[in-house]
Amino acid sequence: MKILLISANTLTTPYPVYPLGMDYVAAAISTSHDVRVIDMNAFGDTGFPDDMIDAFSPDIIGLGLRNVDNTDISDSNGYIVRYRELVNRIRKCSNALLVLGGSGFTIFPNEMMKALDADYGIVGEGERLSLLIAALNRQEHVLDIPGVIVGSRHRSGTSEPNDPTYAPYKGRFSRRFDGTSSHVDYYLAHGGMLNLQTKRGCNFQCIYCTYPHIEGRRLRLIPPNDVAETAIQLQNAGAKYLFITDSAFNVHVSHSIEVAKAFQKAGLTIPWGAFFSPIPLLDDYFQIMADSGLTHVEFGTESLSEVVLQSYGKPFQTAHVLKAHAAARMAGLHVAHYFLLGGPGENRNTLDQTLSNIDKLTKSVLFFFCGMRIYPHTALYDIALKERQIVFGQSLLEPIFYRSLHISSEDIFQEVEKKRCGRSNWIIGSGGEKISIILSRMYARGRFGPLWEHLIR
Repeated sequence: MKILLISANTLTTPYPVYPLGMDYVAAAISTSHDVRVIDMNAFGDTGFPDDMIDAFSPDIIGLGLRNVDNTDISDSNGYIVRYRELVNRIRKCSNALLVLGGSGFTIFPNEMMKALDADYGIVGEGERLSLLIAALNRQEHVLDIPGVIVGSRHRSGTSEPNDPTYAPYKGRFSRRFDGTSSHVDYYLAHGGMLNLQTKRGCNFQCIYCTYPHIEGRRLRLIPPNDVAETAIQLQNAGAKYLFITDSAFNVHVSHSIEVAKAFQKAGLTIPWGAFFSPIPLLDDYFQIMADSGLTHVEFGTESLSEVVLQSYGKPFQTAHVLKAHAAARMAGLHVAHYFLLGGPGENRNTLDQTLSNIDKLTKSVLFFFCGMRIYPHTALYDIALKERQIVFGQSLLEPIFYRSLHISSEDIFQEVEKKRCGRSNWIIGSGGEKISIILSRMYARGRFGPLWEHLIR
């Protein structure tokens, strides 16, 4: 069979993100099938590869939906209309079966199946597409496959998976990967960043996060030597920088250390970055990371108020944030902190605590998100229901944000701006078009990586 995988994501703010999920899905499909990929980021918002789809004439098209919206209350933007337009274009040039998947789809499977009128959907890990392809090829009953949804074009139904996220890990590259495909070239030319995964799942209890639903709460660790081997493949393909896409790289501390050591042993020479939780760590943890090539630490700090951190279900306190920050800086690393203001428990006093403590985070970039996006399958959803900010059965496909009962989003923005006082290292949201333009210019000059370190003052 001919299988076409399409990554629908075109979000490039603050920088474009390589669709590594597409690599895993492609690797899981039997080599007896002809598999090709299209990344819409390489075509932009206006381009569409009609001729490529028509010439290939696929039997099945797998459409990966990574994002539902931009999660930014200051510039809220839902993507379902864009996805509907994309599906309409696909339908005009192909009669292939359309299968939806991806993290965004897993959060809203039934709504997206209806909105996009797809043939099938895959809830959870996309590698299950290989099981669906095999069943369709043999004309077998597909509802026996965990996580499969059948659209109204056939007959409505959903399987009942024992574990809605589990699929066997089969590696990332079973097919040739040498960096010559057009979508790889796009990322090499726009920042030089490719990405890497070291584990799946997250056992943290953060009230707003969708990772445990998408990947499961059970940690599934990829062997460190396998991670390092993939990193070397990406380096040989031309990557100038690697970003680890785990929910938090250090959610399993000992495994993250073993991965870092595997990088050194394998001879990785390009820099890398990751998202970290400022949990209690070994005193030399960040020095070990730096010795293996880590250059950028992005902390999911969210707040510097004990009341709010507890309300958010965070596994650390303000003192842990300050200690982790100091350790990362001592190791010579670039540091950024992400704040998520205005959630349950936020008030003027807690906001003042956060903004006052921020002065202790020297030589770092601070990203401020004011307002929590409400997603199903989260504790925040239950809180919003209880507070009647949403009603049961209400569609959340278009962005809806939680509003603190004690302080408005407008007042939060005002206080942040007042404290910001024009400092360039204080970024509202992801920085918007202004930051995107600056990064594009720097990439055009041959710079690579996330580059936010150039904002540090």
